[in-house]
Amino acid sequence: MLTNEFIKKAAAEAEGYVIEMRRELHRRAEVGGETVRTSAFVKAQLDSMGIPWEPVPANGILAELDSGRPGPRIGLRADLDALPMPEDECNLAGKRAVISDTPDKTCHACGHDAHTAMLLGAAKILSSNVDKLNGVIYFAFEDGEENGRGWPGMLPALENKGIESFWAIHVWADLESGKICVQGGPRMAGSIGVDLVFVGKGGHGSRPDQAVNPVFCAANFLNNLAVAFANQIDANETVTLGITSIQGGEASNIIPDTARVRGSMRYFSRKEGEKALAIMREVAEHTALMHHCRVEFGERCRIAAGPVSNDARCSALAERSLSELLPEGSVVKAEPWYASESFGRYLALYPGVLAHLGIRAPEKGCGAAHHNSKFDVDEDVLKIGVMSTLGYVAAVTEEWCGQGPAE
Repeated sequence: MLTNEFIKKAAAEAEGYVIEMRRELHRRAEVGGETVRTSAFVKAQLDSMGIPWEPVPANGILAELDSGRPGPRIGLRADLDALPMPEDECNLAGKRAVISDTPDKTCHACGHDAHTAMLLGAAKILSSNVDKLNGVIYFAFEDGEENGRGWPGMLPALENKGIESFWAIHVWADLESGKICVQGGPRMAGSIGVDLVFVGKGGHGSRPDQAVNPVFCAANFLNNLAVAFANQIDANETVTLGITSIQGGEASNIIPDTARVRGSMRYFSRKEGEKALAIMREVAEHTALMHHCRVEFGERCRIAAGPVSNDARCSALAERSLSELLPEGSVVKAEPWYASESFGRYLALYPGVLAHLGIRAPEKGCGAAHHNSKFDVDEDVLKIGVMSTLGYVAAVTEEWCGQGPAE
């Protein structure tokens, strides 16, 4: 069986491998839908472990490790994709240990390289110790978490696997290195896209009366939306209004035909998120009417992802297990994170846990915000992620089997 002593020893022995994997993956930074090199590398690693896998559109991978004995079916997930942004050769303290092969256009600035490396480390240990397992372990390597191109292929591939619980880790720069949070309830926000165009009538800047200026309409929309949110969103809930772009016209003497507004809203209550979306659409339509414009809603004007909400029972199981496995004080409580994550779609179907693993270590230069060019991962915590993953597998197996896995 997977005892705590075995897990600690195995994770320590695999630490060098996991760090090497993280650096190799970091160099291969590719955006979702284009993770060809990354996917090929992970497949080669799984082949070397003797773990069978199947391809998942576009470049995702679903691997299966069957112990041949009765037991739970557990899903473990990591994400493969990087971001379309430049990477600084330095973190907050100096030169980083590894940099993207294409630092001018793509980099791992969110930690997905660490997620995949930790899951490969866990897979390597589990595949070498099948005699200590019960049930079936599924390793889901999702392509395109950032741009939503991964889950539409992965979830159908998982549909008939009979998975009883799912686990994933997301490193978090706001949490101190070595700390891990597995508490129940909402952990990451749902996301609503904002992308709409106000259509007016262009003209000469000297005669606004002969045109229909969509710039004023867009500006008025923002004020109206902020007021509507302040007075209509439940005071006990939070829906953030992150308008990041307003674009209309390029010349000082030309009134444009259109003005575009983009951004996102984040929420933890599905009901309040749906209300926020309805408010946005209603305010946009009424503001457009007031300015004699019309509004066109982009494809992104919808709920893009639901909140990530950890199952209370699974979280309690994880907290008990990791508190016994990790050094005292490692398992902590933390405020929810307002970023969004596609793993919420998994947890809407399977009870499970998204763990937040702290990577903030100022003395090592780790602590820059996610999606920042100086973002970096404290590699000393990767071993903790592997231990926690194995610890969750052991805890779910022990609960399923009653007395623990058969010897």
